[in-house]
Amino acid sequence: MEFIQSIDNSIFYFIKDNMRSGILDVIMPVISAIGNGGTIWIITAVILIFPKKYRNIGITVGVALILCLLIGNLTLKPLIARIRPYDIDPDIVLLIPPPKDYSFPSGHTMSSFASVTAMFWYNKRFGVCAFILGSAIAFSRLYLCVHYMTDVLGGVVIGIIIGLAAVLLVRLVRKKLKLKQK
Repeated sequence: MEFIQSIDNSIFYFIKDNMRSGILDVIMPVISAIGNGGTIWIITAVILIFPKKYRNIGITVGVALILCLLIGNLTLKPLIARIRPYDIDPDIVLLIPPPKDYSFPSGHTMSSFASVTAMFWYNKRFGVCAFILGSAIAFSRLYLCVHYMTDVLGGVVIGIIIGLAAVLLVRLVRKKLKLKQK
């Protein structure tokens, strides 16, 4: 565990010491805010539910976000209880208000990649666009000093697993209800 923490610290300080710039100090809080509470993904899911052509995508993204809340935010974060980088280094000046929950996994990243996976499953073009935004949101969390790299990587992996689970769950429910699959 010490080895992983040393790698996390190296990456954290590399980003903090070498990548900070005035323009990114303005852009990254905005990108991160887009992912707050999964808002962008919730809005996307709601919009996609209305046209029948994209309804499965919207429903699956919604299911994935509910699973992220239950598995990530309500179960894993309190269970693992990893403190955030700024709690360890008092010299860190945050560009955003400090998050109140624990660090692992990154909820922004997890909800982004659960949504990305669900969208990509049904529509590659939506998935690629979502991947670009999700990756920017994930990086913003590192840039803003609120997560370690393993928090973000954990969010990616857990998010992908949750996205796939949501696809399977929606397909199973639709099959049980004998609804047409798309």
